[in-house]
Amino acid sequence: MDNHLVIMAGGVGSRFWPMSTETTPKQFIDVLGVGKSLLQLTFDRFSDICPPENVWVVTNEKYVAKVKEQLPQVPAENILSEPCRRNTAPCICYVSWRIKKINPKANIVVTPSDHIVTDVTEFRRVIKSALKTTGESDAIITLGMKPTRPETGYGYIQADLSASSARNKEVFVVDAFREKPDLETAKQYIKQNNFFWNAGIFIWNVSTIVNAFRMYAPTINRIFENIEDVYGTPDEQERINAVYPECESISVDYAIMEKAEEIYVIPSDFGWSDLGTWGSLLQQTPHDVNGNGCIGKNIRMIDSRNCIVHATDNKQVVVQGLDGYIVAEKDGTLLICKLSEEQRIASFHD
Repeated sequence: MDNHLVIMAGGVGSRFWPMSTETTPKQFIDVLGVGKSLLQLTFDRFSDICPPENVWVVTNEKYVAKVKEQLPQVPAENILSEPCRRNTAPCICYVSWRIKKINPKANIVVTPSDHIVTDVTEFRRVIKSALKTTGESDAIITLGMKPTRPETGYGYIQADLSASSARNKEVFVVDAFREKPDLETAKQYIKQNNFFWNAGIFIWNVSTIVNAFRMYAPTINRIFENIEDVYGTPDEQERINAVYPECESISVDYAIMEKAEEIYVIPSDFGWSDLGTWGSLLQQTPHDVNGNGCIGKNIRMIDSRNCIVHATDNKQVVVQGLDGYIVAEKDGTLLICKLSEEQRIASFHD
């Protein structure tokens, strides 16, 4: 009962246009065509790790209603509303103090809401292993995904694999966090066995993370520690709305992870993707013999290869003669573009 889950669900996530928009970001849509949104799939992954009453969702105020609709199992008071976007450090500091008031012994997993995992059994095993370690120590643990390609869209974690933790043979010291590399640097990382993709999943004890904020991000910490008396009261939202804009907009990686001691990584392999692009969705989708990934029940591919087609509105779609394209339809809006040009198209429609 000391295990708590924090789902960060405030991102605008409109890269999967026309399916996702700023009004309905990707975490709230059924990207995979499985009948559940990415947010709901994230919640389901933790079903045997912590009870629904220990699940917390931090989101932008305009998405609170969507969270309540999609996750009715989560108590309404556990859905925390950000009045403005301030990146992940203020988000995590706020929810950590909120949880600490209820349970000073809480053991916490923090995860994004819009990633996918294909091997849920292995994912749960790794999370439970990490929680056991943080429940017995002051360790801050992050998960490092074993890379399968020289990816330039992810940050990397450089680990010291020379010796594992005495408490847990899967846990290794982090040597450094590396920014998203250029292609040549990424190729060099792949040649070594101690570089891992940074998945942005964190595990720690609530006292550990609160103390880390006190030491490494004191300005942000004071904002939330000073209003501890209103947490769980009718005045909480009003106070949060007043103080949240004062927070520096900074990621928890910069604010805490790159400064703190006792930062560890568990190298992991459970079919992870942050689904940041249509191309990444194609990689995670079952392919036909020509490398096409089709999400929808009424799609026919003719003389086409290496395409991702998403059409779940029961309209018949026939694609002929395309190679390396995105075809996506939602609510009467149709996108047809080269996979290689998707970033340009994303900025165009915005």
